[in-house]
Amino acid sequence: MTGGDRQEPDVATDSADILDRRSVAKAVVGFVIAAVLLYFLGNVVGWNDIVDALARADLRWVAVACLCTCGYLLAWTKTWQVVLDAGGITIPYRELVPTYLAATFANYTTPFGQAGGEPFIAYVLSADTEASYEESLASVSTADLMHLLPFFTFAGIGLAALAITGTIPPGASSILIGLAAIAIGVPAIVYGAWRRRDLVERIITTLARPVTTRTDRVSMERIETRIDTFYSQIARIAAEPRDLLVGIVYSYLGWICFAAPLYFAALALSLPVDPLLVAFLAPASSLAGFVPTPGGLGGVSTAMVALVVALTPVGAGAAAALAILYRATSYVFALLVCGPAALYVTARA
Repeated sequence: MTGGDRQEPDVATDSADILDRRSVAKAVVGFVIAAVLLYFLGNVVGWNDIVDALARADLRWVAVACLCTCGYLLAWTKTWQVVLDAGGITIPYRELVPTYLAATFANYTTPFGQAGGEPFIAYVLSADTEASYEESLASVSTADLMHLLPFFTFAGIGLAALAITGTIPPGASSILIGLAAIAIGVPAIVYGAWRRRDLVERIITTLARPVTTRTDRVSMERIETRIDTFYSQIARIAAEPRDLLVGIVYSYLGWICFAAPLYFAALALSLPVDPLLVAFLAPASSLAGFVPTPGGLGGVSTAMVALVVALTPVGAGAAAALAILYRATSYVFALLVCGPAALYVTARA
């Protein structure tokens, strides 16, 4: 493995911090909130209808959906590897897989993890490899931005199909506004942060200055050095367009596998859900992942039910069964796959 001089992140000093009591408490609270959301969803829709629909599910399609979940985990691990390699950090794929799975587990079990888990994921990566924290954060941030391309591509294709068929419901306006806000806001923020590096550095140092006056563990010089390292790593990655193109290909492949469990869950329940509709439903419902529950648990299912009922002739009970089965074969199954990797990486670190 190669990388810059090793700089230990300030966020923790040993692997035990990954599963400290505060993080576990937050996760427990998040899962409790998710359970309450799912409970009320079932009460509104009717648990009997949901259970009856799930009992008739074809387990063969359920198994295929679970395999697709493995597919997106492996594909997005490859995206990570390509981006890291572009930044001069060489890590064998088989060694990176458990690290990515562990980081995904942390992201999926942390409230708001989908909205801002990059610093924590960067710590997991830096603790398990020879990359510095800044190099890891730059690589993770770049990979996340690459994942936005297929996100908007598939959402756009699905939205175009809905527009052509005239099946866009009036209630979908808030979702369309959310997609548009992300499509415009994220690139604008990224471009601004890149072009106005001096402004970003002033903001960070201003916020950090009160901390540096109260402790000797953090210094302004060290913070400025880390900012420089982060921007230098981003520039180094951006200078390898061929690697970035390969990474984008794997990112698209991962998104196909990420959405596929929804399609196969519909097949398992014998529900009429078109693949083009799946292309819209998967990214649109993932906007609910910003609710304060681990992995958007509860929020994504509720959004999925509302969208399926509005866009298809499927009833509320069957739509809820579809949402639950989709999340079981994607989110829950991913936790079962990533959990052992998280324990392995923690012990190895």
